[in-house]
Amino acid sequence: MIEVKNLVKKYGNHIAVDHLSFTVEDGQIYGFLGPNGAGKSTTMNIMTGYIGATQGEVFIDGHNILTEPELAKRSIGYLPEIPPLYVDMTVLEYLNFAAELKKIKASERKNAVEEAMSLTRLDDVKTRLIRNLSKGYKQRVGLAQAVLGMPDIIILDEPTVGLDPIQIIEIRDLIKELGKKHTVILSSHILSEVSAICDHIMIISHGKLVASDTPENLMQMMKGGHTLELLVKANPTKVREILKVYKTNNIVSQEIQKGEEEGTTAVTICLGEENPDYDIREDLFYLFAENKSPIIMMQLKKASLEEVFMELTGAEEEKQEKKSHRIGLFRKNIEKEAEILVNGDSSPDPEEQEDENNDSDL
Repeated sequence: MIEVKNLVKKYGNHIAVDHLSFTVEDGQIYGFLGPNGAGKSTTMNIMTGYIGATQGEVFIDGHNILTEPELAKRSIGYLPEIPPLYVDMTVLEYLNFAAELKKIKASERKNAVEEAMSLTRLDDVKTRLIRNLSKGYKQRVGLAQAVLGMPDIIILDEPTVGLDPIQIIEIRDLIKELGKKHTVILSSHILSEVSAICDHIMIISHGKLVASDTPENLMQMMKGGHTLELLVKANPTKVREILKVYKTNNIVSQEIQKGEEEGTTAVTICLGEENPDYDIREDLFYLFAENKSPIIMMQLKKASLEEVFMELTGAEEEKQEKKSHRIGLFRKNIEKEAEILVNGDSSPDPEEQEDENNDSDL
């Protein structure tokens, strides 16, 4: 288990990680999702002991990564965004070297390396120089290094970045395989990747955790996020009259316009949360049929993970912009007051101004 408590990382005035707290339970695949520059890699580097935090603590299986680094790191396998490969070594040489660094016993080293190569499907290239491998295979070598010794927790930073579609699918399959025996945390800014692999998603924006839940629960967070699209064989006026008769609290709003097909009307209904388990599609089907206006197309669209992501990170973006604006105004006021203190108030004194006006009258 991983516990992250009130984590802060500052680079000068820039706050990369802003009071971040979360817990990673055993036996699941966690997705660490956020836009570029959100603080994902910084958080992972702190979690794995690569860099220190400005404030806060990280515990790996109960061991503090800062004060008990060796004990904490025994439970971790880490693949950074750019794998630390020695390209003049063969795959086998590199993995044996990595096994030594991980202090895997000499008697167990051969089996550990073979197990890692088998899991990541590297047996066919084990005698080849790493520099001569494709990017997809280099990523596999990095993964093999991470799983050497079969640590409880595998941490992967942007594991599919720069790969072609076939290589991405292969790495995804490997991650799913790892998830059967390990706790896996992967960071990504690719929504489809996270939703396809992960059991639990944490969304980070501007160094803050803005959501943490299963993909299904996150999609339910979208208020009024479900829409029902209809194509009705009737003119817009008749459709409006029919819908006026239907009384329900489940419809938040509706848009009615002429359809692309002649003699049809397109209807978009935004559904609310008054009674989310009630399905209005059957009601509408019979309602329009009774009025001799058949529905020729009906499609329910649920909120996507992309919409949830945009809503959550967009709200945080807006907050940060307002905060920056307030800080900018504050700085301007401070600078103005400092200028007055240094140069004196340049605005004319009211009494002196009045005397000048009187003199001019004379």
